Parts: sequence; C-alpha cells; structure tokens
Amino acid sequence: MILSMDEIVNAICLHMAERKDVQPTDVLVELSWDEDTGYTAEVTINGRSQYLIEANMIEAIMRYLYTEYGIRAYREQVTLDLDEEIIAIVNV
Repeated sequence: MILSMDEIVNAICLHMAERKDVQPTDVLVELSWDEDTGYTAEVTINGRSQYLIEANMIEAIMRYLYTEYGIRAYREQVTLDLDEEIIAIVNV
C-alpha cells in the first residue's frame, strides 16, 4: 500500500489536532526532505511552528492507517520514500 503526500499531510493534521486539542483545519503541514536531516514536517498551529522528525511522521501515519483503514501497521512496516513527492510505503 502506498500513501500519497496528501494522505501523509492528512495523517499529520489529524494526529496533531488530536494531540493539541484543535480542529484539523487549524493545522498547517509542510513536508520536506533534506540530505542532512532526512524527512521532516513543519507543523503550524495557531501561529506556532514545530518540526516533526521522521519517527513522529511515521507515528502519525500508523495512527491514520488504523483509524481510516483499520490496518494495524508496525513501525518496521512503514517507510518514507521520495518519488516525485514524498510517499509512505506500507508493507502489510
């Protein structure tokens, strides 16, 4: 199973909205990849920004897979990859 960049952004929005007790529409997410830092997401909520590292992004994806698809994926089954955009590959 492959999750598109839009689905990854949705996963992070839902995850952060629940953690910060805000609406998912209040969460802005920008994904990026850099040789030095790897995959990161800049999350902005109510004007405050924070960066998520790859492990945090995968945690959000795992939660999204369970709540949206009923798939219980483990950390080892989810990898991020760079195609024309950032995608998540889920081996279930």
